Amino acid sequence: MGDAIIAASDLSKSFGSVQALQDVDLEVPPGRIGLVGANGAGKTTLIRILLGMLAPSDGSAQVFGIDAQRHPLGVRSRVGYMPEGDCFPPDQTAADFISYSAELGGLPSSESRQRASEVLTLVGLAEERFRNLGEFSTGMKQRAKLAQAIVHSPDLVLLDEPASGLDPDGREDMLNLINRLSDFGMSVVFSSHVLSDIERTCDWVVMLNEGRLLRNEPLAEIQASNAVRVVVLDDPAPVVEALTTRGASVSVSDRTLEVVMDDADLFVMIRDILADTGVGLRSLGAKQATLEDVYLAAEEFTE
Repeated sequence: MGDAIIAASDLSKSFGSVQALQDVDLEVPPGRIGLVGANGAGKTTLIRILLGMLAPSDGSAQVFGIDAQRHPLGVRSRVGYMPEGDCFPPDQTAADFISYSAELGGLPSSESRQRASEVLTLVGLAEERFRNLGEFSTGMKQRAKLAQAIVHSPDLVLLDEPASGLDPDGREDMLNLINRLSDFGMSVVFSSHVLSDIERTCDWVVMLNEGRLLRNEPLAEIQASNAVRVVVLDDPAPVVEALTTRGASVSVSDRTLEVVMDDADLFVMIRDILADTGVGLRSLGAKQATLEDVYLAAEEFTE
C-alpha cells in the first residue's frame, strides 16, 4: 500500500509476562480509521508506540514513512494526540494552554493565540476560553483535549477514547467533531471499545484482541454479508423447509428468517420459493453485519 500513513511490521510489546501486542503487521491508508477492541486489547500501547513514547519489544512502526523509534520528533511534528487521561494544569486558562500547545506544535507565538481562539470556537469552547481548566466539566475537558491535539493542524490525529465519560449529548457532539476533522485535511485514528461509535465515524477499521490483529480493512468490507433477512406474513415453516432442501442455512425468530448460502442468488431463490409456497412477504433485504458481530466471531475463531 504505497499511500499508507501507518505501517507496522512484526510489532510486539510485552510488559513482563503480559503480551500487549503480538506480531502485528498492518498498513493503514489516509482517512478516518477506527482502532477497536476491548479494554486491554493493545490499542493504547499501539498508539504510544506510533508516537515514539514506547519502544517495541520487537518489530517496527512507521508513521508517514518515518520510523517512530528512530525519529519520534519527526512523527510528532505531523501528528496530534488526544490522550484518554487528564492532561491539564488546573490553574491555567484554556486559551493559554491551547496557545502554548500551538507553540509546541511549531506555530510562532504571534499566531498561536489567534489559532487557539479559532480552534476553541470550533470545539464549542469560545465562551469558556478564559476559564481555568480545573473548573471544566468532563465534557469540556474532552473538547479542550481535542483542541490541543488539532491546534497545530497536524496531518494525523490520534484520539484515545475521545468519547469516554461523556453523556449522550456530549458523545453526539464529540462524534460530530471527529467527522468534521476530515474537512480540514486531517486523517484520524479513533481508538474506542464502543463499536457503534466507530461505525458512525470511520471508513477503515483496525481490530485488535489481546494484542493480536484480527482485521485491517475497510469498514464496508467488514460489514459486507452474504446473509439475507426475510420477514414473512404467514407460517415460515414451508419456506424454511424449501430453503434447507436447497442447501441454505436458515435461522428463524418468529416470522423473521436469516438465510445464508454461498454461490447462489438468494433473492431470486427466495422469490421463487415464496411464489411456490404462497407465503406472504413483509420485507426482504440484505443483512448488514455489525462490528460487534464481526468482532465476536473473530474473537471466538482465535480462541
